[in-house]
Amino acid sequence: MNLKPPTADHPAQLRRRAEARLRVRPGNQRSTAVVPKSDADAKRLLHELQVHQIELEMQNAELRQARDELEVALENYTDLYDFAPSGYFTLAATGAILQANLTGATLVGIERSRLVGQSFGRLVSAGFRPAFSTFLEQVFAGEAKQSGDFELACQGQPLRFVNIEAQCLLNRQQCRATVVDITARKFAEAARVRLEVMTASNLKLEQEIIRRKTLEQALKTSEQQLRQLSHEILLTQEAERKRISRELHDTVLQTLVGISVHLASLTPKPADNPTSLRRKIAQTQLLVEKSLAMVHRFAVELRPTVLDDLGLIPALHTFMKDFMKRTGVRARLTAYAAANQLPINQSAVLYRVALEALNNVAIHAQASAVEVQIKKLPDWICLTITDDGKSFDVKRVLRTKGNGRLGLLGMRERLQMIGGKFSIKSAPGHGTAVTARIPATTESKEKAVKGSSETKP
Repeated sequence: MNLKPPTADHPAQLRRRAEARLRVRPGNQRSTAVVPKSDADAKRLLHELQVHQIELEMQNAELRQARDELEVALENYTDLYDFAPSGYFTLAATGAILQANLTGATLVGIERSRLVGQSFGRLVSAGFRPAFSTFLEQVFAGEAKQSGDFELACQGQPLRFVNIEAQCLLNRQQCRATVVDITARKFAEAARVRLEVMTASNLKLEQEIIRRKTLEQALKTSEQQLRQLSHEILLTQEAERKRISRELHDTVLQTLVGISVHLASLTPKPADNPTSLRRKIAQTQLLVEKSLAMVHRFAVELRPTVLDDLGLIPALHTFMKDFMKRTGVRARLTAYAAANQLPINQSAVLYRVALEALNNVAIHAQASAVEVQIKKLPDWICLTITDDGKSFDVKRVLRTKGNGRLGLLGMRERLQMIGGKFSIKSAPGHGTAVTARIPATTESKEKAVKGSSETKP
């Protein structure tokens, strides 16, 4: 709205307008008759008074129009200010409220007449007051608009979250602040955060449920495998007892019977001559040596005394020497010198793994040569049995029931008992390699020395 002040016209223009209006008034047409000088002066003075009166009337009319326009503009401004959707406050540098619209008074729950003069900082929650003081200092320190989120805590009013935008006025003594209620937005953000937390918790819970179900299934599978393994172990033990019993009956017992018969025949007779007697004694000695060899083989297979007395390398050397005689397979043993000083529990496990692997070579591999290596690694002691025989499908054998599977599982179980690891590789044209690793103890690390010993049984 453009409001022109009453003094906007130039005085000359105002006078011309007044004279024009005076001429059109009835009874004010200028006479053409000649009048005396005194009458002319009087008429001129009257004319000036009439023009001035008209000027005043015109100014009064303009003033009344300007006043009416100002009242309308003030009413419109008041409506816009008081009933704006945001709260408007005029604050002093101290934070005192100088002006406030009705929306702002409603927002804080205090009548406007009581609100003016109070400190706006007292309307802010105690936890937000230091931040509001800093905010107010920044507003009066510069000309840029400042913005911040605060919590209001007025008596009788629920907690409200508001966003305040404020800018210092040109006089540097006051600032205008726009206060917008953002409580709904804050609650929505809090609800979103809670939803995200709940979603993350549900996801973790689902993952934990899946993990536990997987673990439960693994435990059930492991339990089934243990039951199956126990069953196979019992069957294998029974088969081994049967084999030992048959061996004892078919070999040792028959040999002892033969010894008994030969001993009975050694009873002196008149017809005997020294040559015949010596031949019978020699035959009896052969039977005794055969029995001793069988008993020794059984003892070696069960638990060789050389393992406890001399160590791992002599025990393996003894077994591999007999292995070459029985199977015709070339065998070579390579080991680092300190392998003999391993703890007995580790030596026993490595010995059993080597025996089981060599027996598998003798039964299944159809190999011509086999090599046993014992190497010292930084943190492991590694036993490797490599043959040049035919390969096999490792996964299929492990899935198949039978003594072959049981032997592999037995080697793995023995190694796991002392924290070791077991692996087996078999490929066509490359034979089979069985690897057993056990952790190197502090004692074995201290005893480890450079060099190796190589034995060809």
